[in-house]
Amino acid sequence: MAFLLVSAYLLLTHAQGAPIENRALLETLKSQVGLFSNKSEHYSAQVRPPGTNRQIPQTIIIGVRKGGTRALLEMLDIHPNIVVAATEVHFFDWDENYVKGIDWYRSLMPFSYGNQITIEKTPGYFTSPQAPKRIHDMNSSIKLLLILRDPTERVISDYTQVYYNRVENHKPVQLFEDIVIKNGALNTKYKAIQRSLYDVHMEKWLKHFSLDQIHIVDGNTLIKDPLPELQKVERFLNLPSQIMSSNFYFNQTKGFYCIRSDGRERCLHESKGRPHPLVNNTVLEQLYSYFREHNAKFYRMVNHSFDWH
Repeated sequence: MAFLLVSAYLLLTHAQGAPIENRALLETLKSQVGLFSNKSEHYSAQVRPPGTNRQIPQTIIIGVRKGGTRALLEMLDIHPNIVVAATEVHFFDWDENYVKGIDWYRSLMPFSYGNQITIEKTPGYFTSPQAPKRIHDMNSSIKLLLILRDPTERVISDYTQVYYNRVENHKPVQLFEDIVIKNGALNTKYKAIQRSLYDVHMEKWLKHFSLDQIHIVDGNTLIKDPLPELQKVERFLNLPSQIMSSNFYFNQTKGFYCIRSDGRERCLHESKGRPHPLVNNTVLEQLYSYFREHNAKFYRMVNHSFDWH
């Protein structure tokens, strides 16, 4: 029965997406086969729908951590020609996964039709020394998506995630300033700061990929106005324009955009959009100053500037 339901669902969503008159039927089918979080998440069931295969990703979201990768993936999943891996795979940055081989990697991908692009996202790839070459070895013509935000905001968001994780696990925590400042100077060895040195990491990627293979999504803009950034991604991936403004609504309670698709609404996990700590202005200025030169170098590398401090 489950096989027939999944098959029916996928047949309805084949090609350019289901006609409007089939949306109610789609919702019924999805509820019966358990497709609640997005259209791709449960394709890894053992039953293979007719006419589908697990594909090695044609596109990878390579980062950056706390840059908005989950929001980008969820929003792209609206598109009928895109299927997404449900979890962060960490194939190219974790040696213990990479040694399992490409067939293991493929086995973690959702089933897809020939006209669909498979996308996986692992934010750790961007800062990994091994990932650029390993991805290039797999597919030298692959298209990469990189979502970035203001480096200082990213550092604070990185700290915030770790802070809440430690609180939830009853572990001791430190104030942001106590981690970022050591002996009166900026602690540039702090991993969160290292991750925000976009020029340093981008240099490694450009040794293996041309700039026209890497599309940079402005994470700050995506949060405020998702559609223009997503339309740029559609063009980069040579996909027909299918994502519309009606697919988004602003959630006043959460303070960010949520998704409306296939007659249902969903927001990102409650761990997203957590309030950031108030940071001392002097510390902020030190961070702005430190990143300024790195940002300028990054702008030159990618031939584009961003509205960062």
